[in-house]
Amino acid sequence: MKILGAILLLCATTWIGFDVSSTLSNRPRQIRQLKNALQVMEAEIVYGQSPVSEVCFHLSSQLPEPLRAFFQRVYQRLTEHHGSLYEVWQEELDHFWPQTAMKQTEKEIMDQFGKTLGQHDFTQQQKHIYLAISHLDRELKNAEDEMNRYSKMAKSLGVLIGMFFVLLLI
Repeated sequence: MKILGAILLLCATTWIGFDVSSTLSNRPRQIRQLKNALQVMEAEIVYGQSPVSEVCFHLSSQLPEPLRAFFQRVYQRLTEHHGSLYEVWQEELDHFWPQTAMKQTEKEIMDQFGKTLGQHDFTQQQKHIYLAISHLDRELKNAEDEMNRYSKMAKSLGVLIGMFFVLLLI
């Protein structure tokens, strides 16, 4: 019975280590996807002169999860007239953010961007998109550094902590 408990404990701590490592790996990928979404948004708003709700609809069909769900819900709420653009953006951002691997700094960038979305002419809107992308570039670099530094360590620590507890219990 002790051996079964030791194996389960080792598996659990290893799984936790791999889960932490996965979160560290997902963050840069999701930031890149967010940057791509903003670039598509820029093209559709500035060059296609599409309304924000239509842009969100297009993004919801082009992006992978979890960003797809965010833009899909923003589109649905805007077409059903559930508040102003910023109110919808902020509420959906709050609802959506826990499903991502991204941190609070990226959320603040997107929240700040949401305040300017649809408030300016095309050239000013383009500048705000570039500003958000440049902030995301900085966070992407930080996320990649963090991933390179801590991803392998999280996996190893999960296994080593499990072994430590197994040795203590046996």
